Amino acid sequence: MRTAKKTVSYSIMHLFVAIAVAYALTRDWRAALAIGMIEPVFQTLAFMVHERVWERIGRRSAAQAA
Repeated sequence: MRTAKKTVSYSIMHLFVAIAVAYALTRDWRAALAIGMIEPVFQTLAFMVHERVWERIGRRSAAQAA
């Protein structure tokens, strides 16, 4: 559950950052929104996979130590 909450908060933050960066580069709100809506979706999925991999690594390390 913690990973899901963390993923959602990261996604929201990333959405705003992506839109701001896209706007700074294009000075076009429509392009910024388009870019900003697509890129964070893929980053969020990558983040979720990344977190699960690290959780699995942590569990394996704990099991080996025990």
